[in-house]
Amino acid sequence: MFPCNAATITMRTLKSPRNRRIEPMIAWPELCGIVALAAIAWLWLDSLRVREAAVRAARAACAAEGLLLLDDTVAIAALKPVRDDDGRLQLQRAYRFEYSDTGNNRLQGSLVMLGQRLTILNVGERLPPNVRRLH
Repeated sequence: MFPCNAATITMRTLKSPRNRRIEPMIAWPELCGIVALAAIAWLWLDSLRVREAAVRAARAACAAEGLLLLDDTVAIAALKPVRDDDGRLQLQRAYRFEYSDTGNNRLQGSLVMLGQRLTILNVGERLPPNVRRLH
């Protein structure tokens, strides 16, 4: 009926759906861009959560010491990846804040967060106020 030779079989094999090359729906540069945007969004949202935890920790420390947390905020000073006690890689963030012990001065404090856990809190050395006795 039909001539059956090697060329006919090869042509039919190449035209079969199994051997067709499937093109990806999205190109690699676009995929890398989407992954980069997702990583940036994750970092931003995680930083907001950790910053709120840092503000709560600074507020609680100032309240415990009888200090006033000025501007009710903290500012990021450093961000770096470090390993925690279990060996997992986490982001360590250092924050600075200002507080007052008398109400008319501004003193610097700092705190370090490992993930969402407070690891170091420093309110600095406070000098005792000059007390003058009037006779």
